[in-house]
Amino acid sequence: MQAVRFSLLGPVRAWRGDVELELGAARQPRLILALLLVRAASGAGASLTELVDLLWPADPPASAPNVVHRHVGALRRVLEPGLPNRATGSYLLRDGAEYRIRLAGGLDLLRFRELTAKARAADDDEAVDLFMQAVRLWQDRCGGELRTGGPVHPDFLAVDAEGFAAVRDAVDAALRCDRGRAVEPAVRWCAGLEPLDEAMQARMVLMLAATGRTTEALACFTEVRRRLGDELGIEPGSELREAYAGLLRQEVTTAPSSGAPIPSQLPPDHPHFVGRRDYIERAMRLLADDRRAGRPSRALVIDGMPGVGKTTLAVHLAHHLAPCYPDGRLYADLRGFAADQNVMSPGEALRGFLWSLGVAPGAIPAELHAQAGLLRTILAGRKVLILLDNCRDWEQIRHLLPGVGESLVITTSRRSIDGLLTTTGAYPLPLEPLPAGEARELLAQRLGEDRTAAEPGAIEQIIERCGRLPLALALVATRTAINPELTLGDIAAALDGGSGPLDGFGDTIIDLNAIFSWSYRALSDRAAALFRLLPLHPDVEFGTAATAALAGVAPHAATTLLAELRSHLLVQSVGDRWRIHDLLRAYAAELAEEHDSPAARRTAHHRLLAYFHHTAYAGHLALHPQVPAPPPQDPPAGVTPGVFADQHEAMSWFLAEQHNVLATVEAAQTAGAPQPAWETALTLQTFLQYTGQIDAWAAAVEAGLAAAADDPLGQALMRRSLAGVCYFRSDFGAGLAYLELARAGFERLGRREEQAHVENNMAEIRFDQERYADAIWHGRRALDLFRLAGHRRGQGGALMVIAKATLSAGSPTAALAMFGEAGRLYEQADDLHGVGTALAWSGEAYGRLHDDDRRLASLYQGVAAFRLAESPMNAAETLTLIGDTLLADGQPENARRTWREALGDIDRADPALARRILQRLSAG
Repeated sequence: MQAVRFSLLGPVRAWRGDVELELGAARQPRLILALLLVRAASGAGASLTELVDLLWPADPPASAPNVVHRHVGALRRVLEPGLPNRATGSYLLRDGAEYRIRLAGGLDLLRFRELTAKARAADDDEAVDLFMQAVRLWQDRCGGELRTGGPVHPDFLAVDAEGFAAVRDAVDAALRCDRGRAVEPAVRWCAGLEPLDEAMQARMVLMLAATGRTTEALACFTEVRRRLGDELGIEPGSELREAYAGLLRQEVTTAPSSGAPIPSQLPPDHPHFVGRRDYIERAMRLLADDRRAGRPSRALVIDGMPGVGKTTLAVHLAHHLAPCYPDGRLYADLRGFAADQNVMSPGEALRGFLWSLGVAPGAIPAELHAQAGLLRTILAGRKVLILLDNCRDWEQIRHLLPGVGESLVITTSRRSIDGLLTTTGAYPLPLEPLPAGEARELLAQRLGEDRTAAEPGAIEQIIERCGRLPLALALVATRTAINPELTLGDIAAALDGGSGPLDGFGDTIIDLNAIFSWSYRALSDRAAALFRLLPLHPDVEFGTAATAALAGVAPHAATTLLAELRSHLLVQSVGDRWRIHDLLRAYAAELAEEHDSPAARRTAHHRLLAYFHHTAYAGHLALHPQVPAPPPQDPPAGVTPGVFADQHEAMSWFLAEQHNVLATVEAAQTAGAPQPAWETALTLQTFLQYTGQIDAWAAAVEAGLAAAADDPLGQALMRRSLAGVCYFRSDFGAGLAYLELARAGFERLGRREEQAHVENNMAEIRFDQERYADAIWHGRRALDLFRLAGHRRGQGGALMVIAKATLSAGSPTAALAMFGEAGRLYEQADDLHGVGTALAWSGEAYGRLHDDDRRLASLYQGVAAFRLAESPMNAAETLTLIGDTLLADGQPENARRTWREALGDIDRADPALARRILQRLSAG
């Protein structure tokens, strides 16, 4: 017979093999077993007198010894079925005046002690893992279900103390190796169990601060101090005060976490930055004055003419201030003075910021005001620096500003933004061309003191010809530095041979053509040809792969050409991205009109459109769409589409290139490529749906529908996509109308699988309308069509909606069978998310049948499937349901622990769900 193993770190339980033994509902025998297990872990036993005192702390009855003997006998027969009356057996032994229990099969307390001993001998990183393995053995306090509110036996309290000590040591190790998030569930659990344990609460404050949640850390300290005062009449002790003081001094390490990374998005500082000392000193003085006065610094506003160096100064200043803002640096080029369709919308900027701050795209609200509110909420307890470059006006940026807190905004614009100055109390820094002395310093640094000192007259001519604009001076200096054979007099003379200023930039008072052309003429033929093609790209910032498609070369060749352009006319932005000043972009467009044939430009433009079409399709597939878009034809020669290793890579690409892909839809149609236009529009659906950009989804699909005017398949696909827009807008009538049109189109084309998807969409709408019979009817039509097409994932989806409607109509047993079949189909299709969904709904069906054990089992299995599918939000939602079930079952502590686990899964990834969980925790 297999040995019996025991657990007492929580409910007292026993197993023989995988079969749990029924210890009975009576409290007294389980209490005896608990004390004997605690003593056995130290090699000791318990006397009859101790067991009597355990069961009757005061006034035991005369029959108490006999009752203890009967309980021991009953326990023996549970551990060894068939044991004769009065037989001792091999587990519960009598040793003189003591009872002892033999631990043949193991005890969780012994395993806990083994792991903590190893942890305390290991280095910090390994110790965290070992401590957390040990802590995960705890389900509740020692013998938790046996505590009735009266005095707790000292042996049980001692075991509890071991658990709390392990958590404290785990936090200390985690803080030393920047792994605060790893111990968060444990420290939250212990802090909740012992709200007046100052050592544990101090570590809670330290953990929150170390993971960037300063506001929550301050709130935690404030609450503990209130409790200590209200309940004990004392002030916090030294350990809590020290944690609080360190928090105020910002001495706690702010470590990045997997859930909420610290963004660091600033473009690189200019390696040859000179001058602007007056501006930097003024900015630093203003910020210092605010700190001394206890005022928050809201914003620094840099404005000035094109080419005057606004972005260069702002980036340099941001890098100089970055150490004062340890919680992150955010950057957005708002493209405020680009063509209208390429100006960055506030929503696009907000989504990028929220994504960078750890909010999952699917949890970002659709409404602009809600996005702005969420950003302000996240930044309220943080010190973040935000650089908003190329701002158009107050309306574009007002939603991007933090509210209360200590974050700072730096903006650049060609015009003064009065709303920013008057509404937020921002400090204006109007930027003028360089003073003559700083202009000479710039040239001397790049050309050398000896060379500039030798021809002071020529230097003055160059400075005057460049209008003291840093952009022009930098271009001339770069060109001059690589031509040491030219005298500065030659250069000054060359600059007098220009052909007039750039059209559309009348506020520049210098001959930019002369300056730009001098750098342009230094390029190789291939680099010059690429420079002239750059205006075909929708944005002033672009990636290497898109540039390679423009040029019709491989990405590695494009990297070489871009490096040459960087020496003359481009700036390398972050990572694999490059930037061209819009004055230079306008100049390149003029050159293209002059030197390149319309046919050559059309060919290059088609390559660029093909790159975005094919790469967007690859990203769309990486996001696992329910219905994939039609695959594009093979890319033309010279185009290397992007590839994605996982969903995160695809999401990052879409977030960076979204406006370019949207521009591609319209550009392809204009360029006479309607099929690529509507196919590209479809590739955006999953991304825009997942990120909640319903209006952008509608705009893309409407553009695609216009492009598909002569294509029946494109029209049907676009109408089905528009039905999705209507569904998310809760306009079910319009959604059904679009689906009817799409279904008719697919029927004419004989596209059976597409018809099945339409029927399934109709079933989902009818389910949401609570028209369950109609939902089942459409679901069965979809199921039949998917079966004919051999589409397992589609069959799973159809069965799911039929089962949900069946359950909602009052037939949980029938629904259970269908959920099970749907889960098997999803498993065959390797769709773990579908498996998790089927299990979660099975749990709902078991709940309707009042079978809480099976409900919990299904929900726990669903959590496991969602985690394997890397879907933390769905896992958190399911854990929340588990917590609700445990609470209804009279297990409030287990419920709270489960809710905390759910909260740890999502952090800021789904703020709405996090708020619901926090409400449960605060209510409990």
